[in-house]
Parts: sequence; structure tokens; C-alpha cells
Amino acid sequence: MDLMTARALRRLRLISAPEAVSFLLLLVCSVLKRTTDFNAVPVMGAVHGVLFLGYVALWALAWRAARWNLGRAALLFVLSVLPTGGFFAERTLARECEDVVVAARAQTQEAVGA
Repeated sequence: MDLMTARALRRLRLISAPEAVSFLLLLVCSVLKRTTDFNAVPVMGAVHGVLFLGYVALWALAWRAARWNLGRAALLFVLSVLPTGGFFAERTLARECEDVVVAARAQTQEAVGA
């Protein structure tokens, strides 16, 4: 793996937490809409929709760059449709991104030393 893979994973990681927060806020707004006169669902729905589409686009790019197997890719997609799944995806991607960077640096040092 190379730094291009790390960049793709980092982008997906950076959008996963805001996407999860927007999903939770949308759920809160849905409850408030039904229990009070407050209706922010149209606004929050649009915000969440844009973040979700961004997540899916970056997920597809990361899948291709990291060459995940189908199970790994499916797990990260399923996490995006669970209310708090984005937080778990962010944590998982942080570890994976760090591993990719360490491997890329080791390859670079190995190439320079050889």
C-alpha cells in the first residue's frame, strides 16, 4: 500500500464522524418534529443527505485504493447506515490509515537503504 491509499482512507475517516453526528441530529429533529412545533427535519435531512453521499463516494474510492475484500467494504458501508456506526468506522479507519502510513514509510526506507 502507498500514501495514495492512506490519503483515500483519511478522507473517508474525516467524513465518517460528521456523517454520524448528522444522522443523530436528524433522529433528534425527527423526534422533536413529532413532539413539538420545532421542525428542522428538512434542513437536517439535506445536510445529512449531502454528508451521506460524500461518505458513499469516498467509501467507493477508499475501497478501490485499499483493495478491501467484499466483507470489509460491506462492513464499512453498513456502519454508515447505523446511527453511531460512523464513530466506529472512524476509529477503524484511523488504525488502518496509520498502518498504511507505517508500511509506506518502511517501503521507502527499504528502497533507499537497498
